[in-house]
Amino acid sequence: MLLTIVIDLNPNIIRLGPLLITWHGVFAVLGIIAAARLGFWLLGQDGVDLKGSGDGLAWMVVLGLIGARLLYVWENFRLFTGGQFLRVFALTEGGISQWGGLFGAMVGAYIWARLSKFSFWKIIDAGGAAAMIGLTIGRIGDVINGEHHGTPTTLPWGVEYVNQATLGEPGKVVHPEVAYEMVLCLLILAALLPLHERLKKRLPDGVLGLSYFGLYATGRFFLSFLRTDPGVLLGMRQAQVASFLMVAIAVVAVPVLFRRAAAIVAPVPVTPVRAESTHEPPHEQPAPTAPRRSRVGRKSRQRSRDAGESKPPS
Repeated sequence: MLLTIVIDLNPNIIRLGPLLITWHGVFAVLGIIAAARLGFWLLGQDGVDLKGSGDGLAWMVVLGLIGARLLYVWENFRLFTGGQFLRVFALTEGGISQWGGLFGAMVGAYIWARLSKFSFWKIIDAGGAAAMIGLTIGRIGDVINGEHHGTPTTLPWGVEYVNQATLGEPGKVVHPEVAYEMVLCLLILAALLPLHERLKKRLPDGVLGLSYFGLYATGRFFLSFLRTDPGVLLGMRQAQVASFLMVAIAVVAVPVLFRRAAAIVAPVPVTPVRAESTHEPPHEQPAPTAPRRSRVGRKSRQRSRDAGESKPPS
């Protein structure tokens, strides 16, 4: 094949006692560092107080690693049956899930936001771009060790692993699916990162970050057809299930964030309320009537008239 890339690299760099240092591990650490640097810089530009940011990074890294390992174990549970349960903790042997790491890091970010009392959605905005650069660098180690098997290809390009210690499939020319993912992340960064600050001013918190993750999840869903991973749900691979979940979260959350922002900005209409007096209404007064004359007065006036009539004229 004309453009076949032959990889003859040992995935292991050196063993120091029980510690095995691999290309996968080295580039995973470098990806975390790059993601943290970009993410914290974007948070600072967004006006977030980064006091205690080391604690936040610790939450995201630790829970990200736990999530990455748990999802991998769930997908490959057969590897840990038959008395092999302790291998769950053998992280130096490899075996982590990228989507598990992302979801775990989001949980860590939520805990950090709650403890520090600032917006979780601002972290998501910064984390979207940070995740893209972190995944791009981290995937270099995956390309070297060949752990994620691509399907055979008949295209003019492909990748072939020939090292004896490779985790790939020697003798097969396969799709460099992991390299495709790197290109996807770089394209998303090239499209959104130059406009990041401008979009942040126009969009509610969280929408931009969900756009990063949603675009990546959409691309990852289709790229996963070029992998040989087993189906886990309705014929979909684990990465496709996770990608579908991420897209669903974005589709539901983005309109909610827009409505919430509109409700905050829109003035609350003032409804006029008729003031009612707290005093009781005055009692109606009866119409005035002529004063009644007493019977004694009437007799007295009658005698005066009678006396006047009986008096002779002078």
